[in-house]
Amino acid sequence: MRRADRLFRIVEYLKARKNVVTAVDLARATEVSTRTIYRDIYDLTLSGCPIISEPGVGYILDRNHILSPLTFSVKEIDALMLGTQTVQSWADEDLAKSARSAADKILSVLPVSIRKEFNENCLFAFPTQSKPRLEVDFSLIRKSIRTKNIIKFLYTKEDGKISQRIIKPLGLAFFAPVWLLLGWEEEKQDFRNFRIDRMSKLEITDDKFMPEKGKRLADFIKLSEIKPFL
Repeated sequence: MRRADRLFRIVEYLKARKNVVTAVDLARATEVSTRTIYRDIYDLTLSGCPIISEPGVGYILDRNHILSPLTFSVKEIDALMLGTQTVQSWADEDLAKSARSAADKILSVLPVSIRKEFNENCLFAFPTQSKPRLEVDFSLIRKSIRTKNIIKFLYTKEDGKISQRIIKPLGLAFFAPVWLLLGWEEEKQDFRNFRIDRMSKLEITDDKFMPEKGKRLADFIKLSEIKPFL
């Protein structure tokens, strides 16, 4: 990667994230050493890029600063469009509509030269017949995660036993061909994950929950040693 491309990638990486990013994260994303990242950050700040440095913590971009519009490479467009097709194939209809809308917005701002390249795209994600049938509303689960409403549902285990579960929903993870709901179960005092296709009788309660240390999605990810892409 050319240095100019790397500097641009660093800015875009920071711009896409709301939380502090470490030098290790940036080094991994750009495939260079942390020492190189330190030099790059220093040069970017000298050039006027609004990077806020928190000693011993990491870097974050000043949200009050307006940056130039995004530009995408052909490969980045391929990745984005393949991603939107995958969402349309595997998520609920509401999210699929949003994916189609996002794809339209991306295409509408592409330069003519790149749009021509995209029209010759050879990457596809077709709908599949192996997608499990759901008895619960996927979009309601997503909403409960954002609104932090406790949910109730019946869950069928692999052995056929059915039990009612009361969960603080924290996130959704896709392990093709199934989606998993990640949550905290007060009764068990532990994190649990549930296959969406084994859930039924979903109820979004009026009870809200607040993030608590040790019971958050970030804590689950840390304990599970999962490294999300974002």
